[in-house]
Amino acid sequence: MKKFFDDIKKDIKFKSAGPGKKLTEETSSKPQVVQGSVSAKPRHAPTEGAQMAGAAALARIEQHQRPKVHTSQDAIRNQVKRELEAEAAAVAEKEKAAMAEGSKVSVKDPASLSVSGVYFTCPLTGATLTKSEREVHIKEAIFMRFEEDEVEASVMMMHTFNKDKEKVKAAVDIISKYVDNICKNPTEEKYRKIKISNKVFQEKVRCVEGSREFLQALGFQSTMLPVEGQEQEEEFLVLPEQNADALELMKERRDRLQRGEPVRAQLDRQPQAFRPSPNATRFELPPEFYNLTAEELKREQQQRSDLVEKNAMLRTKAMREREEQRERRKYNYTLLRIRLPDGNLLQGTFYAWDRLPVLFRFVRESLVDGWQPFELIAPGGQKLKETEEVALAECNLVPAALLTFSWDAAVQADIAAAGGKSPTLLKPELLETIQTLS
Repeated sequence: MKKFFDDIKKDIKFKSAGPGKKLTEETSSKPQVVQGSVSAKPRHAPTEGAQMAGAAALARIEQHQRPKVHTSQDAIRNQVKRELEAEAAAVAEKEKAAMAEGSKVSVKDPASLSVSGVYFTCPLTGATLTKSEREVHIKEAIFMRFEEDEVEASVMMMHTFNKDKEKVKAAVDIISKYVDNICKNPTEEKYRKIKISNKVFQEKVRCVEGSREFLQALGFQSTMLPVEGQEQEEEFLVLPEQNADALELMKERRDRLQRGEPVRAQLDRQPQAFRPSPNATRFELPPEFYNLTAEELKREQQQRSDLVEKNAMLRTKAMREREEQRERRKYNYTLLRIRLPDGNLLQGTFYAWDRLPVLFRFVRESLVDGWQPFELIAPGGQKLKETEEVALAECNLVPAALLTFSWDAAVQADIAAAGGKSPTLLKPELLETIQTLS
């Protein structure tokens, strides 16, 4: 069918002859066919209706056969905008459902909470985000990077937007192989052409978000090319021949892809100082701290009296440990307070699976003399060790706990003997916002 309409296009040139005039046929370059001694009859131009029908049919065929290529940044932005709007709508619907479910549980007065919520910081923009905002915001920030560095943005896409790490690794390996083949055989055209319909490309590369954008950042261009043995052209990604400098740049970009890491929002620890208070051990946590649904929280509240009774029962050590592990898994985060020698309190938010070195680093970064050795004592007198890679949950420091801070006695004795003493413990920026616990 397509060949038929191609022949029509070659033989006939449609042109406007002015208002009220018919379209005319130009002389065909093809010789007329002669059968026997009788010349073939000259062909007559198709009627105007036939011409219009043929043109419309040809347009439909070409539109159906040729895939739509989206290579411009405008097309990418439009697609991303639609995706982000859909995600934002989904998040809003989820939050609406959560609020409806949460109405079944008694809601605490926000003013009575020890912390207003759990917050995160975008490493690309520095914005402070709630848990529901972080994913959409990071996607927007990555797409904004395309205007500055297409390679960096596409690498971020591949490692951040795809949850299956094995699929990402497979795509990275195949793209790296493309680059290696091109660099080893820079003059061979076959290595610079990727057939979009190729099975390996479809199953291993195209399904990974950001892979096509990365190839385009390398210089591959979408092109429709003829394929031997078939009438229709197909889409290829084609890379123009590269000089030596461009090949070295491709290797460097391949290495950036291989070293890529997901962009993740960082937990905002919300460091806060409080004046000495008898309420130091009182914690009221918002729902975000719990790895539970609103209905599960409601059931937990109803079961608290049962837990008191169970604790009074005689249980084996193994039974207690299993119950403690189940209890710890209820929490995603933990709120810790550290009582300092001057009575002031330092508060911060942590992941339940953060390790002890993370806690010690947080304390050091909050002190004027953080270089000095110190100790942290957990409830019950357990001395925490900075060098131990133990999770806070494993130290029974979830969902909240009050720790006691003390300087190393020997070092403090040496400082006192030398006549030195720091007038304050916490850094000025923390003391400027010090509050009183309610």
